Amino acid sequence: MTPINDTDKVALTARNVSWDWTGLPMHYVDGNPFVTHYCNGMNMLLPEGEVFFVDVFSKALPLIVDDAVREDVIGFIGQEATHSSSHQSLLNYLQAQGLAVEPYIDQIQWFFRQLLGDRNFTGRRRQAWLLERVAIVAALEHFTSYLGNWGLNAHGWDDTIEPRVLDLFRWHLAEEVEHRHVAFELYAHLDGRYWRRVRTWFLAAPTLAILWIRGIRYLMSVDPELAAPDRRIRFRDVRSAWRRGLMPSPASLAAMFFEYLRPSYHPSQYGSTSQAVAYLASSPAARAAAH
Repeated sequence: MTPINDTDKVALTARNVSWDWTGLPMHYVDGNPFVTHYCNGMNMLLPEGEVFFVDVFSKALPLIVDDAVREDVIGFIGQEATHSSSHQSLLNYLQAQGLAVEPYIDQIQWFFRQLLGDRNFTGRRRQAWLLERVAIVAALEHFTSYLGNWGLNAHGWDDTIEPRVLDLFRWHLAEEVEHRHVAFELYAHLDGRYWRRVRTWFLAAPTLAILWIRGIRYLMSVDPELAAPDRRIRFRDVRSAWRRGLMPSPASLAAMFFEYLRPSYHPSQYGSTSQAVAYLASSPAARAAAH
């Protein structure tokens, strides 16, 4: 698969977006607790995950010898930092409304800051650990590239997600499509070995799934508006959600998983830059930030 064309790239800019969550209902997706907490499960991963992305790519900057790659990475860092703070604002609101998100976020923080954080390595081992983490970010950005394209075209979201949250999601996902090439091309620039790409994907993908599912289960268990019998994840709720187009289908996720294993893989296949830019031009939060 050929790399993304220069004509498909845009200058990456962090948008100073903000949201007022006053009055947001606890179950903001069609009054559906499971689908809302499916979304919140990712919300809890994003702030710490993106701080990790920013930290790793900031440390990689001195190793970059290509000016175009460096410019893209700097833009990526700015966008990811804004993603982190924006999702944190929603988590802060939910915490204040009685949804105890902080205990699980503490676990996510340990995962990214301790398990995947800096280590007392020197020399080649230090650089190898940095390259390993760049590869992990590239693997996770494969998923966010896929999710960006899926979410911009998820018509099941249109009339079911509270408009402010929908704008948060689609603003973020449009920027994921906008910068979908950056992490993969940074990894290719610094290392690019196929075996490391595949190995980190086999580590990152199931870990992401486990953390996400555990997060949903946790949120269902502490939701102050749910009675005990309704706090379980039921298969019929999952099936209903993906059939209604509120979450990706198993077949779509499976195809995404195996696509990253193709030696010729490039993230340009996921999404349209022009579609992403068009959404960003119409996003209420992005428009407000531009004025």
